[in-house]
Amino acid sequence: MKISICVQTDEVEKVVPVALLTGPFGEKVRKAATFGADGVELMAANPLALDVPSMRATLERHRVSVSAVGSGAIAFATGLTLLHEDAGASARAQTLLGDLIKFASALAAPLVTIGSFRGRLAAAGPGARERLAGILWTGAEHARNAGVRLAVEPANRYEVDFINTAAEGLAFISDVGHPALGLLLDTFHVNIEESSWTAPFRRLMTAGVLWHVHVGDNNRLSPGQGLIDFQAIVDTLRDIGYQGYLSAELLARPDGDSAAQRTLEHLRPLLEKHR
Repeated sequence: MKISICVQTDEVEKVVPVALLTGPFGEKVRKAATFGADGVELMAANPLALDVPSMRATLERHRVSVSAVGSGAIAFATGLTLLHEDAGASARAQTLLGDLIKFASALAAPLVTIGSFRGRLAAAGPGARERLAGILWTGAEHARNAGVRLAVEPANRYEVDFINTAAEGLAFISDVGHPALGLLLDTFHVNIEESSWTAPFRRLMTAGVLWHVHVGDNNRLSPGQGLIDFQAIVDTLRDIGYQGYLSAELLARPDGDSAAQRTLEHLRPLLEKHR
């Protein structure tokens, strides 16, 4: 397993609360490497505005990989979602999904994540679940052709109104039925919606669709600042053969640099235990 840090890219105008590290992109990558991270998860809102060759050179220079490309900055900074009640806004969001896929492919990122960017059923009206399934099937086909996969994130009931649990996520992607569409689990959301910290990870890994993991404690601070037993989660992930990233998506408190460093300091010993 490897550790990555969620960071927002330079074109995102608003400060994303769960993006860590400060400074321009090059400084964030340098800090991630200095703190001992294996990768960064990039939260972009307009990837076409970014200098991808320069970003790629920076990542290579610091030997940092891109663990995933996140879509959360789009929903947060622009208000666009795939199920936006306005058809034009939904179409723009779908175009941006395609841009994120191209961006991920250009940076050799394996995944694009879909959390709150999917939108809400209540706002989208009748047939919204089926409409999203069609949008994500098309997106997953585009992703497969680009050598990328899509990962839907079950999230807590206060942030989204469907796909709150691992079981609901598994049912949804099974209905979509595309091999390039899987799931990610976030320990913060798991703590709210599930009855076990570890069983959802085992369930999705058994189904072959656990492709990414976000970490944050029950209070959404860095691991070790709350109640979640991260050793139990790490041990379970090791036992079931998960070899992907643990990506820190959590509140930048007391600041983004400290939260990232604390995450690495807490998780690295857990990963190295019993090697």
